[in-house]
Amino acid sequence: MLVGIKTDALPISRSRRMIQTAILSICNAGILTVLMIAPSASQVMPDSTAIKLPSDAEIHKMIANRVDVIGGLEDGIGIVVGIVGPEGRRVISYGHVNQGDPRLLDGDTGFEIASATKVFTALLLADMVEKGEVTLVVPVAKYLPAGVKLPDRKGRSITLLDLATHTSGLPFMPALNDSLAVKDPSLLYHFLAGYKLSRDIGATWDYSNIGYWLLGEALAHRSGMDFETLLTTRVIVPLRLTGTAITPSPKMKANLAVGHDAALRPAPYFPSLPVYSLMPAAGGLVSTTNDLLTFLSAVMGYERSPFARAMAAMLSARRPKPHLGEEQALGWIVIREGDDQLIFHDGGSLGFASSVAWDPQRRLGVVVLSNQSTGVNDIARHLLRPDFPLEQPTAAKRTEIVLDSTALRVCAGRYEALGEGIFKIVFEGDSLTFQAPTDWGLPKLRLRPESRLDFFAAELPLRVTFQTDGDGRVNAILVHPPRGQRAKLAKRVSPDR
Repeated sequence: MLVGIKTDALPISRSRRMIQTAILSICNAGILTVLMIAPSASQVMPDSTAIKLPSDAEIHKMIANRVDVIGGLEDGIGIVVGIVGPEGRRVISYGHVNQGDPRLLDGDTGFEIASATKVFTALLLADMVEKGEVTLVVPVAKYLPAGVKLPDRKGRSITLLDLATHTSGLPFMPALNDSLAVKDPSLLYHFLAGYKLSRDIGATWDYSNIGYWLLGEALAHRSGMDFETLLTTRVIVPLRLTGTAITPSPKMKANLAVGHDAALRPAPYFPSLPVYSLMPAAGGLVSTTNDLLTFLSAVMGYERSPFARAMAAMLSARRPKPHLGEEQALGWIVIREGDDQLIFHDGGSLGFASSVAWDPQRRLGVVVLSNQSTGVNDIARHLLRPDFPLEQPTAAKRTEIVLDSTALRVCAGRYEALGEGIFKIVFEGDSLTFQAPTDWGLPKLRLRPESRLDFFAAELPLRVTFQTDGDGRVNAILVHPPRGQRAKLAKRVSPDR
């Protein structure tokens, strides 16, 4: 989840679809899960049987270069890469648990995986379908408490399949006043009761954290237990994932890396943020590289698993995504070129990034985890498909300057971007704050000046550049979202009041 920033995750078609599996894909706990940008499937996918994985030394150099560009070992950040395939497992790491902590990251270090949690939620769904407890294509309302009202459209109701494939028509996050402070799940139900769908159900892919929240609520109500207990007893324990949980045990907490935001400051624990704490199904898991390799081993058939049929069923139900050659399965996203497939899910939170990817033809899987919010999905893709280029990261450390109140006040106002909504820039105290449209799933952020017109947020890799007309008056902003999405131009529609 950023479970959510919307980063999911996420392969994302529009800049507001942050993190997808984005705060994730702020994700989906982690929820910002959330979400990540995936290279387009229109790139040529090479003959996967001819690909040779890099050596441990080459991978170590790759991730060391990334960490050193972003900040460096002294900042307490790092990356762990895990690989599982016909030749067994290997784990390569670089970096530390936290600044000033001599412990090195390793395969047992815990990370928030944000929107990558959605794959586990989808597995729970598939297993309950296999056992005859739920049905994919009946209205989800059947599995919710009596009296819950959900939106419908043209006589069609939302189903579990619609929720699991992001085709329900529900938005990324709930559009509530101060939604990121919501602690009461009844408010989310209230939002859904009044929401009007703008797209036909089942027709269009649009990444939705609130959709996975509702999916988790339905499965939990059907089972008669809360979602955390359900996922733990039905999925995590049977898979013997001892380092994976929604609520980490004391032992897990001792091995948990400290997440770092876009300015390399320690980030808050994502599930502690009010609205995201309500959405564990969308991005609430903490896990380790070794546990995720165990999970991939079961998915690819290297280990016996009670979920073999359910794991296969997750890939049998698919709906198209906007990107050419991409499909949304249950939880997983599939890039397809002929018979060649690459299957993955990404996640991103305020302080962590994750990617879980595998090649079914070569039976080769990759896990990449970082305790810094810059996405790592490109590393996972590149290891499995060398033609996917590595991104060119930028340094996370930025220099904040001091501007007087007059220079700041002239920037305040409401700015509208076509297809996105209103961005609010407010002068508060002695600084500017940035509020994105609600369905971006971002908290209010303080903007810090690098120059008179260039500002950045410390919590996320987000930048705002103010533009001026011929008379020097601010008339627009260029918003550079997290995860490298295309910048969005928003024109000033009114000054701040």
